[in-house]
Amino acid sequence: MDSLKHAYLIMAHTEFEVLHRLLLCLDDRRNDIYIHFDQKVLQLPELTTRHAGLYILQERVNVHWGDVSVVEAEYCLFEAAAAQQSYAYYHLLSGVDLPLKSQEEIHAFFAAHQGQEFIGFQRGNCDREIDRKVRRVHLYPSRFRADRGISAYYYRAVRALSVRLQGLFGLYRNQDVIFKKGTQWVSVTDAFVRYLLPHKNAVLKMYQHTFCSDEIFMQTLCWNSRFRLNRYIAKSEYHDCQRMIGWHNGKLIEWSSADFDRLMTSGLLFARKFSASDMGLVERVVEQVHRKQISTSI
Repeated sequence: MDSLKHAYLIMAHTEFEVLHRLLLCLDDRRNDIYIHFDQKVLQLPELTTRHAGLYILQERVNVHWGDVSVVEAEYCLFEAAAAQQSYAYYHLLSGVDLPLKSQEEIHAFFAAHQGQEFIGFQRGNCDREIDRKVRRVHLYPSRFRADRGISAYYYRAVRALSVRLQGLFGLYRNQDVIFKKGTQWVSVTDAFVRYLLPHKNAVLKMYQHTFCSDEIFMQTLCWNSRFRLNRYIAKSEYHDCQRMIGWHNGKLIEWSSADFDRLMTSGLLFARKFSASDMGLVERVVEQVHRKQISTSI
């Protein structure tokens, strides 16, 4: 087993044209790629690699945004990769992410920082948000975005009323846990993954009927363990995990062609999210990454 190899763990459910380009960028003999397709995807795309190992997970979770099922799908990926071998790093990506650097640069970066955990931690005080998301009981979390029409209003109204009443009556749970939050997209060592896996049942139980636990569970496990001392700490949450992620008025934005220079000069290793609606940008990023690969290989 090659302990210098990296595992790329991809959560995919749509935008398969972008996913194809992502695989082109990751197709390196030093990588193995694991893909979890949302159970709701009925027709899987045909995917191949020439150099990297490619594993399509047979165990598929019906993923719902904001629900603990997101965490369950992440565990499926970590379990599948860790069962195959021990990797230097495990990179959790979505199917609409792209690297901004060549594989030569990415492997060199992580070799230089071997042993550090690239987990984004939100800066500032986020206690109120954490209280609302994981110290309250959230009814119907899997239906937050799944339903449309009258049923959507019903489930959201019941959930919101329940959370409001719990606040009025001072009802909390998980009060003995120090929670932390940040982006779910991480790059972590084999040691951290081996620590993460035995906690699966406890994690899935704790975060039932919470909201957006995928942004909290990994940061919380890291913070409350010896791995807290191994964190890569940079100038922002996104530099911590080496992801270029854009937000506008609290909403995740899709990068456009106008953002190309900003992306490529960010100094970060990965970016999300891209869309097939602007394949021109996707192709430019892929072309630039390939140019970097050629120049660093000479």
